[in-house]
Amino acid sequence: MISTRFFILFALAFLGLHCSNVKKSPGFVKVSGSGFVRDGKPYTFMGTNFWYGLNLGSTGEGGDRDRLIRELDRLAEMGVKNLRVMAGTEGPDTEGYRMLPSMQVAPGAYNEDVLKGLDFLLVEMGKRDMLAVMCLNNYWNWSGGVGQYLVWAGAADSIPNPSAPGGDWRLYQEFASSFYSHPKATALFEDHIRFIVNRKNHLTGKLYKEDPVIMSWELANEPRGSNNIAGMQTWIRKTSDLIRSLDPNHLITTGSEGNTSGPAAGTDVFNDHNHPSIDYATIHMWVQNWDFYNPYKADSTYGPSVRFAHEYIAGQLAKAKPLNKPVVLEEYGISRDTNSHEAGTPVTIRDKFYEEVFQIVDKEVQSGTSALAGVNFWAWGGEGRPSAPKAMWKKGDAFIGDPPHEAQGWYSVFDTDSSTIRLIRRYAEKINN
Repeated sequence: MISTRFFILFALAFLGLHCSNVKKSPGFVKVSGSGFVRDGKPYTFMGTNFWYGLNLGSTGEGGDRDRLIRELDRLAEMGVKNLRVMAGTEGPDTEGYRMLPSMQVAPGAYNEDVLKGLDFLLVEMGKRDMLAVMCLNNYWNWSGGVGQYLVWAGAADSIPNPSAPGGDWRLYQEFASSFYSHPKATALFEDHIRFIVNRKNHLTGKLYKEDPVIMSWELANEPRGSNNIAGMQTWIRKTSDLIRSLDPNHLITTGSEGNTSGPAAGTDVFNDHNHPSIDYATIHMWVQNWDFYNPYKADSTYGPSVRFAHEYIAGQLAKAKPLNKPVVLEEYGISRDTNSHEAGTPVTIRDKFYEEVFQIVDKEVQSGTSALAGVNFWAWGGEGRPSAPKAMWKKGDAFIGDPPHEAQGWYSVFDTDSSTIRLIRRYAEKINN
């Protein structure tokens, strides 16, 4: 006869053996010195910008979950494991050059279909061991962003839209930068932060702030100081402290470009990330937008653009070094040959430039001493296509890698760009752990 004590010991031993064979769910990404760690191992990554994922995940207007699943499968097969996505878009949905439908149609009023789309996106990413960088706001107007918060706060009747005919980008930036010092506008954004960080995923019952599929919260896409640099610095400190008070689990970053091509942007890779609640630094690099590369004069401008890329990344890493924090190159891109915006046209220059950048990232990662820990290319267009090459996005068009305020097809990597996809796959194997 087996004694009760023996049975209990046997049962405990069996359960212990069984549980030791159960795969543990991946944990949160953390920072150790100037690197990322996940479950005690270094975490480095190949990623992309997939800002429209929440809209594809919606069951409402504009949603296409079947396409979303196909896109995630493609990216996973390529080895892309980190997606930078929007976690806040603002209405009203009557505005042009915007992501539509928006998540927050009016202050505190949300489109539940879009929210459920973000829930679905996170669940599907988790199935593929992908991590999300959750961008909470936008300096630029293509998702509403800081300009819309200013309008909601009564600072203006409308956004001085730089994308519209006759639009003035300098005027827009001076308007947008006033957001940081507008108490009501920043308070409305803080309400959104509280809402989204504390959201419960309707599919899993898990709070966002407890979901390890989320790697980090990002204050905004490309916040610039412009004529209000001190205000931006104060806002970065205040906003990151708020997120930290709400969520002790996730990393926080700014979404800043680092030092752009000119001082007028009012950005600085050291100053923008020199705060305890900011866990890692971000940099962006745009050789074409910053007028180093001219696709119509590739023979004479490509070489100098490559030199600039090497010097820029090295310079940003040097400036960020005193922070002793990881650094991510989370945006860079270049157009197709001769600035074509149409799928199926040559991508010879793009492939060359991508490989140059991937080689830089790979070398830094493999050194074991560099703070550069990941790269997100701009941007995955997948199976989406513009309604016409160089057309501006309008409601009902397919989402691709180019946001609604830019000519569609400009920087998108399409699912038919086989040579680029092979290149991404090859370097993903090197850069990922």
